[in-house]
Order: sequence, then structure tokens, then C-alpha cells
Amino acid sequence: MSNREQAKKGIMICGHGSRDKDAEREFGLVAKGLKERFPDLPVEYGFLEFSAPNIHMGLNSLVNQGVEEIYAVPGMLFAATHAKNDIPSVLTTYEEKHPGLHITYGRELGLQDDMIDAFQARIYESLGLDPENPPENLYDTMLVVVGRGTSDTSANAEAAKLTRIVNENMGFGWADTVYSGVTYPSVGVGLEKLMKLGFKRIVVAPYFLFTGRLIKRIQGYVDKVAQENPAIEFIQTPYLNDHPRVIDAFQNRVEEIMQGELQTGEETLMNSFKRRLAAGEVDVHHHHAEFVDPQDDTQGLSASDVKHFTNVVLSEGHGHSSVLNPNGHSHSHGHDHSHDHGHSHGHSHAHSHSHDHSHGHSHGVYKHIGHPMGPRTMIGEGICCCFMSQFTDEILEEEKSKIDGDCTKTAFAHQ
Repeated sequence: MSNREQAKKGIMICGHGSRDKDAEREFGLVAKGLKERFPDLPVEYGFLEFSAPNIHMGLNSLVNQGVEEIYAVPGMLFAATHAKNDIPSVLTTYEEKHPGLHITYGRELGLQDDMIDAFQARIYESLGLDPENPPENLYDTMLVVVGRGTSDTSANAEAAKLTRIVNENMGFGWADTVYSGVTYPSVGVGLEKLMKLGFKRIVVAPYFLFTGRLIKRIQGYVDKVAQENPAIEFIQTPYLNDHPRVIDAFQNRVEEIMQGELQTGEETLMNSFKRRLAAGEVDVHHHHAEFVDPQDDTQGLSASDVKHFTNVVLSEGHGHSSVLNPNGHSHSHGHDHSHDHGHSHGHSHAHSHSHDHSHGHSHGVYKHIGHPMGPRTMIGEGICCCFMSQFTDEILEEEKSKIDGDCTKTAFAHQ
């Protein structure tokens, strides 16, 4: 028997993290459910940012329990920046610092049948229907799936693919996808456009694992639109949470690692990360590995969000101070590096700055940041400052009427 086969095994679930304490607790429920599936193995979890335990803490706990081989799975629905870059970076760095430890990184949850079944079950439940005995169709109802929204095109496409699959499975009269994040169409504008189709019953189903700022923002948008359109029945589907089929999906990803299925077929997330890192294609923000306690449960922006945005405005010379509140600080982070934000709207900002591992949030640059149905529709409603920093002067000038001088204020959805 090889040393690897004799090594004590453990499971690590790697999440994003949230300023919402309820989201932390819900993530813990998934870990608890997975522990019930693997009673003989230690199961720990940790977050990239905002929350405790962070990923290092979870890994430390496994090592302290004598674990020498870790099966790590991303607690992510789709493979965007966090699953592709940030988590592999944390795991690789940790493994390098612990000789004798072996970490295998699995796949994102993706569009497994279990995930689709869980999502459909939540939708049926919100309609007061039995998922085990569904109607033949729901032709009188429109489905609006809310995806996370990211700068990663493939992740956005997966949300749209999910919508089509669920629509055909359940037989809605129409279905479409809106997004709560950096892409388009945004939730509010998307709903306004879709209401023109004339459906009197609209199901809004967020494809999210847990609660958090975005879920509450989505609920706020839907409530606002529903109040303005009393003739339409809006039904809000609960997020996935620890539905048994979600636990099944996590179990599947762990068993893929155990059975060696990641070594065949397409490139794994970890292999992709290492290849791109070696080629200089990955700009890793190591602050994701560090835990910063926000000290509060408010749904507004964290101090690190404010710090990051104000500095971007001032140090990159965007000239936004005429329309945004200049709080003024230096972008000093502890280790110098340069990177080009590569804005596709006609100018780029090659700059050098340093990062203090207390920075709490980052997003990839999105080339359609100025889309008329995208994040600009959320300016003035508490949109993340990391998005705000990507807007050109021209966009901010056009949207100036929405900006009262402070992008850090809480969105109406959270008031």
C-alpha cells in the first residue's frame, strides 16, 4: 500500500464569504450535511474573505487532526474568478508551506442533475406545488432566473443555460435570465423589460446557494417592482441553501476526487490555474486568503470596499472626484506589483500599487461595464465600489443625477 493510500484523509469546503452572518451559518449547514455523508472523515470549511473561519483556518484544523491528504472542493455554483484563481492560489500556497501535505482541488458544483433538481424543487415549492407530482406545464407563468453575474463570460453563460434547461423541464410560458452582479441585464431593468410580455404571474428565482447582500438586494428590487405593478403576481423563490440535492452535489464532487476521476478528460481547475500562473496570465490578489472581520452585519459596503474605491479614484487619476465622494487615501497594500486593468472602453490604466492583506474585495474588469442595461442602472443604489471604479468619466457624467456624492450608501433594497 502506498503512503498516499495510508495517509489520513479530510475534506475542505472552500467558500467565498459574506458580510451577512446568516450566510456564514448556512454555509456551515452544508458542511454539516456533508459530514453526515462522510462520517469517517474530518470535514472543515473556510472562506476567502469577509468571514471566519477563513480557508487557512479550515486547513489548519484538518492538519491539526493529522490529515495528510485533503480533498478540497469549491463551494461555488460556477467556475468564475474565485474558483479559477483565488481558491487555487490559497491552496497551492498552503500546500507549499506544509511538506508532506497533499491537496487535491475538485470541480465547482456546475449544472449537475442534482443542482438542477434542487433548483426546480425550490421553484415548485414557491408555487405551492409538489416537486414529486408537478403539473404538465406552467404556460401561464414566466420564470426569471437571477444569476450572480460576473466578469467571466462562461459563468454568465452557464446561468443562461440553466434557465433554458429548467424552462424546458418545467414548461413555463417564457423564461429569461437577469443578473445581480457586474454583467447585464440587471435585475430591475431586466424585470421592467420582461413585464412587457404581458404575463400576470412571474416567478423570480435566484440561483444562489446562500443569503447575503445580493439576495437581499434582489428581494428589494422585486418588492419595489411588485409595488409599482399590483396587477402582476410576483412569486419569489427561496435560494438553494442546504437542500438535500445540493448536499448530493457536493458529495459527488468529493467522490470524483476520491475515485481519481479528475485525472482524466478535460483540464482541472487546479491544472488550469498552474498553467496560467506559469504563463503570467493570472493576477492573484492574495488578500482573498486573509480574514478581515467587518465587525457588523450591515448590508452596506465594508470599510475595505470604501478604501479600495476611494484610492482607485484618486491614485489612478480617473478624475471622478467631481461626482463621487473623495475620501482620500493611499492604496498601500504591503507588496508592490503592477497590472493593467485593460479597460476596453478605449483607455487602459497601467499603474503600480501595493496591497496590504486587509483589502476585502475585488472583481475582474468587465468590458461591457457601460452597457445601458448593466451595472450603471444600479448606480446610487449601493453598488459595490469595485464596480464603480470601472466606470469611465463619461458614464459617471451621464449617470450623475443618480449620484449624490457617496457611493458607499446602503442600497434602497437594504434600508
